[in-house]
Amino acid sequence: MLTPDPEHGPLVPMLLVLTVVTGVVDAVSYLELGHVFVANMTGNVVFLGFALAGAANLSATASLAALAAFLLGALAGGHLARRLPGHRGHLLTVAVAVQSALVAAATVLAAVAGHTGDPARYTLIGLLGFAMGGQNAVVRALKVPDLTTTVLTMTITALAADRTGPRRLASAVWMFAGALLGAVLVLRANVPLALALALALLLAVAAFTHRAAGSTPAPAWTRPR
Repeated sequence: MLTPDPEHGPLVPMLLVLTVVTGVVDAVSYLELGHVFVANMTGNVVFLGFALAGAANLSATASLAALAAFLLGALAGGHLARRLPGHRGHLLTVAVAVQSALVAAATVLAAVAGHTGDPARYTLIGLLGFAMGGQNAVVRALKVPDLTTTVLTMTITALAADRTGPRRLASAVWMFAGALLGAVLVLRANVPLALALALALLLAVAAFTHRAAGSTPAPAWTRPR
């Protein structure tokens, strides 16, 4: 399931690690940043409707902030994909390096300023939402089937309807694992530690992808699909 294949090389395991990152950061945002998601935009659209209807413990402002940050991140990720169209390894490496910088800034902010006050909370939502929007756009450009890293509804539907697809199952399992790890760290330790885990995973992806993609001539899996 995690063995690199000839068509996509190490992209499959790397995208599964990014799926874990999604679970971790959404655990942080939902549990500690005011019941908002930074990766799952379907949830934010639904929460926005609930909040506008007057539901308790939900913030329309927070949902809108996450949506705006995610859209800006997706815009930036799409631009990056157009700038690096010919080498999937370089694209993922650069994208995850930028994402790492954003998550690093969020980790430092949470450690220094906390996450409960509105300035820090909204800054964290902005940083993480932008990072996850960029991830989503770049993963879309990589075109690895069944691995979106942020969305599971259609993945689970296809898994049940087609009754095939180890990647689909792996995507759901790894998202669950990320959410579980993130929630455990948030509830039993603190937000900076959970974000530090996400950062460590991102740095590992960037380093491994850079190494795997660096040979000359470029490996076959780096070519656009």
